[in-house]
Order: sequence, then structure tokens, then C-alpha cells
Amino acid sequence: MSKKTHDSDVAFIGALAEMLRANDLTEIEVMREYSDNDSLNVRVSRQNEVVTAIAAPVAAAPAVAAPIAAPAAAAAAPAAASDDPASHPGAVTSPMVGTVYLQAEPGTPAFISVGAQISEGDTLLIVEAMKTMNHIPAPRSGTVKRILVEDGATIEYGAPLVIIE
Repeated sequence: MSKKTHDSDVAFIGALAEMLRANDLTEIEVMREYSDNDSLNVRVSRQNEVVTAIAAPVAAAPAVAAPIAAPAAAAAAPAAASDDPASHPGAVTSPMVGTVYLQAEPGTPAFISVGAQISEGDTLLIVEAMKTMNHIPAPRSGTVKRILVEDGATIEYGAPLVIIE
């Protein structure tokens, strides 16, 4: 690779990093073909900072209600953690950043609905990325239990889309 190509690649990667920051994306992957045996495959990504905030306590309940409220709150916390769709074993996640569409075009029936039986390889939905429509196939056969995205919503890489059991 010549020095000129190297300099243009560095500038290209810098432009991708700026696009990542300007559009608040978490990842961009691009492949440049120069010739048959010369290409550049670049993935620029960043980690999101996770901020944990602790809520201020609400006004104290009467002493009689406190023992009853505390176990209920403790029981709700594990249920909320296990209700995370991304951790569900049947979750189908997005392979890319883009816009999700539940139907091939406006006015046509949706690819899937809750309760529908699907086969491995059936199209679940479409993710549009860089003006390319990418059909997302079912990784396994089963029943659609939940659809976690709305038509036209913007999604991130790894976001849960559908739960299949």
C-alpha cells in the first residue's frame, strides 16, 4: 500500500469516527474495494457510558405499612431484571444499526404478528441501513411471543427485535 493510499485511509477512518460522534451512533462498519487483491475493511465503534442513578427515597410510609411494602419492592426488582428482553433466550437481536420496517411496503401485511408460527429462514422484518433493505431471517422455527420494535423506529446494533419461543 502506498503512502498516498495510507493517508487517504487515515482521513477516511477519521471521517467515519466524526460521523459516529455527530450522529450519536455506537458502530459503523465499511469495506472499501480498491482492486481485486486490495481492500480496506474498517469498523469504528465506541462504548456507551452506563450511568446508574439512585432515586431519592419517597416519603416514608406509616410504620405498619413498611414491612409489607419492603418485600413487595424487593420482589419487583428481580422480576424487572428478568423481564429484560435482551436477556431472553428467544430474543432475536439486530445485526446492524438502521431503521426497522415490519412490512415490505406501506399498505401490505406485516411479515409477522404476535402468536404467528414461523419457520427458520422466514423474514421477520427489514432493517434499512445506508439505503439498503436487509431482510432479517428467523434464526429458528417457533412462535412469535413479542415484537419489541415499532415500524419505522431507529434501532442500534444488538437491540432486541423479536422474541421467538
